[in-house]
Amino acid sequence: MLRVRVFVDFWNFQLNWNDRIGRDQRCNWPRLPVRCVEACEALLRELGAQDSLRLDETRVYASYNPSRTEDTRLKRWLDTFLDRQPSFALMVAERKDKPAFVYCRSCGASLTDCPACHAPLVRSREKGVDTAIATDLLALAWDGAYDVGVLVSSDADMIPAVRHVQQRGTKIINAAWANCGHDLARSCWGSFDIEPLATDIVRLQQ
Repeated sequence: MLRVRVFVDFWNFQLNWNDRIGRDQRCNWPRLPVRCVEACEALLRELGAQDSLRLDETRVYASYNPSRTEDTRLKRWLDTFLDRQPSFALMVAERKDKPAFVYCRSCGASLTDCPACHAPLVRSREKGVDTAIATDLLALAWDGAYDVGVLVSSDADMIPAVRHVQQRGTKIINAAWANCGHDLARSCWGSFDIEPLATDIVRLQQ
């Protein structure tokens, strides 16, 4: 019995979901790790392995901006729903808006306000999420806490951590969106297409 931990980059997954499945379609999040484990078992069977898998934990890494209404609603949902689901553990980082500007190469002007509505330009950067995922991949592997890690992300920044983990014999399998994150998928022991799974875990509207 191989122990599985699922590592989900929330915004990487959610933005791809919005683009491919649609913003009006909600994800059945409790089903996501279950379907990922089933996809991993199918992949192992294709390669001739007969090991069975056991889901031990689903770690979701998210961020939110407390100054934005939609983000405060997201934080409430993360705390009151997702964090209470079986196997789920959440790591939520706070991000803040910072002043931004757009530089014009033609005239050399720097725009700090929107030309249309005159609101200040801001940028909101995700801080600490990639580092948290990489750290947990490494630390939990070195503690012997899992045999197979399912990485739900297309972020190439994960590649160094994946390579280090796999040097000790722990398998990392990438849940990959089509035409996205090829370098990360190639660096992992195996990968599967997450889009067919996504269409299977659309939450029924009530």
